[in-house]
Amino acid sequence: MQIKILHKQGKSLRAIACEVGCSVNTVRKYLTEQDAPTFRRVATPRESILRPFEAYLRERIAAAAPQWIPATVLWREIQSMGFAGGERIVRKFVATLRPAQAPDPLVRFETAAGDQMQADWVEFRRRKGANLFAFVATLGYSRATYVEFVSDMRLDTLLTCHANCFNWFGGVPRRGLYDNMKTVVIERDAYGPKQHRFQPGFLDFARHYGFQPELCQPYRAKTKGKVERMNGYLRRSFYVPLAAQFKAAGVELDVTTANTEVWRWLREVAHVRVHGTTKLKPGEQLLVEQKALQSLPAPYPALLSATTRASGQELRERFHDWLSPLQHPLSVYDQLIRVAA
Repeated sequence: MQIKILHKQGKSLRAIACEVGCSVNTVRKYLTEQDAPTFRRVATPRESILRPFEAYLRERIAAAAPQWIPATVLWREIQSMGFAGGERIVRKFVATLRPAQAPDPLVRFETAAGDQMQADWVEFRRRKGANLFAFVATLGYSRATYVEFVSDMRLDTLLTCHANCFNWFGGVPRRGLYDNMKTVVIERDAYGPKQHRFQPGFLDFARHYGFQPELCQPYRAKTKGKVERMNGYLRRSFYVPLAAQFKAAGVELDVTTANTEVWRWLREVAHVRVHGTTKLKPGEQLLVEQKALQSLPAPYPALLSATTRASGQELRERFHDWLSPLQHPLSVYDQLIRVAA
């Protein structure tokens, strides 16, 4: 219309082209056309299939703050709520809520099958009458892990967790790597370089089961990086989502419920995932490493009491019961998820 108005005012084609900002041929084309030019309609962007779930994702991340829930966990949660999209779209959305940080480069040392186990305590809650800690043990070759939640970190608790751990793995590794916990070592280098004074009760237990306790370098957690990495994965992918779900329902996570859920989580999530370092599934590699583990000895006499936690046979029965999901009762966590959905 502007071209035709300028032409009626007597301006030349070149003058019109300069004023409008187009070529002379374009001016000539529009002057010869009788009808007004048509323009292509701009396509309206489609609404993302994730949009109905974005508010839920923001609430879950806010409830877990200052901790962080991984995108893989959130994706599994909204799948049960009807989300039909893939993990990538959830990961991209969650990345906008917290910029990804590049991990520090690590040099990892691999060990032979059955050679080493790394063990550690993880503190989740310290409050009088409601403590919550976790014993975590990871096999160096397969990266298979055993986790047991407890309310204290005493020596008898540590020994019981070890006994349950060896029964869970189906054997005993040749070496155990620890930090400077008082229930393991009393004095470093007491009898010379790397000649430590171990806690007598723990050393007797280690001799009974046939493994050699070793200590990592002081103030360097990366020395036992395999279990440290598992500690972070346990906190982010299991504890934070579960505790946030319980908190939203006004319930506090206790030891019994935590153990019921973590043993199921180990089998259904942690042991079937592809490990970031080995690129293999820890559960499948455990079957390989079991052949190299030492045989289980007779139960440690000091742990044979009525107050001892679940025996190795009970642990194996619980583990194999989960192979038949239809026989596994609906957990408290599943009930809470259904109520929230």
